[in-house]
Amino acid sequence: MDYSQLKILYVNCTLKKSPTLSHTQGLIDLSRRTMESQGAATESFRLVDSVVPPGVKPDMTESGYDRDDWPELWPRFVEADILCVAGPIWLGENSSVMRILLERLYAMSGLLNEQGQYSFYGKVACTLLSGNEDGVKHSAMGNLYGLQHIGYTIPPQADAGWLGAIGPGLSYLDDGSGGPENDFTNRNTVFMSWNALHLAALLKENNFYPALGNSRRAWDKGDKPGFIPAPE
Repeated sequence: MDYSQLKILYVNCTLKKSPTLSHTQGLIDLSRRTMESQGAATESFRLVDSVVPPGVKPDMTESGYDRDDWPELWPRFVEADILCVAGPIWLGENSSVMRILLERLYAMSGLLNEQGQYSFYGKVACTLLSGNEDGVKHSAMGNLYGLQHIGYTIPPQADAGWLGAIGPGLSYLDDGSGGPENDFTNRNTVFMSWNALHLAALLKENNFYPALGNSRRAWDKGDKPGFIPAPE
């Protein structure tokens, strides 16, 4: 399969602005190396480096905020075939920045593609998580549910992460943490990357999802194949 036409966007939902060390970025870079080894193009940025207010509208300056960089960031999501949302775990949950990202993606979910489907149809998503306490599966569950709900397609083994010892201690990229050498994390991150590549390539080669039965534009015009009202 040819992966050279694929574009992967990683959004780091760390709470730390650049250039402060982000342990989440270590996981992102591991996945990027897998993707790029197959010719795919990757891009990564930290959401916290931009001004992105919370909310569920495409432009939150319309709701009283003085500045919103989201409209400038949005084209990156449009161009990406694969989206990987990545971030730290705090108090067993996703970071506040991750929640803002998912809310702002939700704000765009009503947009339609050329076939009248929701704009994320045909795009693939996955998630990476890092932390020093429990919460990888719980946080991944919320991320992947939200992404599929707005139209992303989720491959098998679509999440990976690394957890250090519970309580204060070494984080992923700290010397002696064992994070970069952890076989379980390395395996799951690489598997996640390959599964996302496979699925995105399959969708792209087959012109994504047929519009039959899932076109919002057709539904609104009264074309509802397969819809059979209950008999009176």
